[in-house]
Amino acid sequence: MANSTPSRRRHAAGERARIRQAESKPLFDELEVWLKAQLTRISGKTSLAAAIRYAITRMKRLSPYLENGFLEIDNNTAEQAIRGITIGRKNWLFTGSQRGGTSAAIAYTLIEAAKLNSVDPQAWLTDTLARIPDHKITRLDELMPWEYAERAKA
Repeated sequence: MANSTPSRRRHAAGERARIRQAESKPLFDELEVWLKAQLTRISGKTSLAAAIRYAITRMKRLSPYLENGFLEIDNNTAEQAIRGITIGRKNWLFTGSQRGGTSAAIAYTLIEAAKLNSVDPQAWLTDTLARIPDHKITRLDELMPWEYAERAKA
């Protein structure tokens, strides 16, 4: 498994599932057998036994990872996505007012929406702010980042 871990995101979900079935599933199965064997060798009242029982009960919850290539075994992607939010958390305590906090939340939401749509936030906001004065309020959907991305492709 060590060889395929760094490259896991280079493969399509189906290929990752195949690799996991071939490489990771045997390791998971061996680990579960080994953990159960260790329980018979140590006192059931120890912290180690409690930890082993905890691990054994979680094995079933890990099985979807082995079967579905789109699932990740860690939450690194999610943590990286919210890193900016967590770093700025203390700064947001000093937004000045409830209204300032609301405005900051809106700004961060717009910026992250642009990033999620593979759009440069600064370019999108510059374009959108320039278009707003002459834009009909009934057509706000045309100003969204995914629409900007489509216009940029054309």
